[in-house]
Amino acid sequence: MTLAFWCVLVTALMPYAFTGMAKFGKRDPDAPKTPRYDNHAPRAYLEQQTGRKLRAHWAQLNAFEAFPAFAAAVIIAHMAGGNATWINSLAAAFVALRLAYGYFYITDKPSPRSLVWIGGLMCVVGLFVVAAV
Repeated sequence: MTLAFWCVLVTALMPYAFTGMAKFGKRDPDAPKTPRYDNHAPRAYLEQQTGRKLRAHWAQLNAFEAFPAFAAAVIIAHMAGGNATWINSLAAAFVALRLAYGYFYITDKPSPRSLVWIGGLMCVVGLFVVAAV
């Protein structure tokens, strides 16, 4: 199995790390009265959070949104017989950029977050280019 395929697995699991931060992380000091996690209504709980917990939830949602295009790009690049070094490099870069994206999202740094989001998108586009060459 290639590094890129392992990156697909890591990317598939990434949203769950962010949701763990949203559900079980420390309370936001700016919102000490928010309720503790309620497994009876997890979506309602997440939507009433503020600060870091809410941003971790949003990072989770975005990670779910980014996953399909990335997974498809890796699979298509492999099936098309693309250069393995490029495929693995772009996949690893995507994972690193998505981790940075989550960090910047949770810590409320919108400009760097947008830059790494664009970088991740360029990795996906790059994988399709590798497939086409």
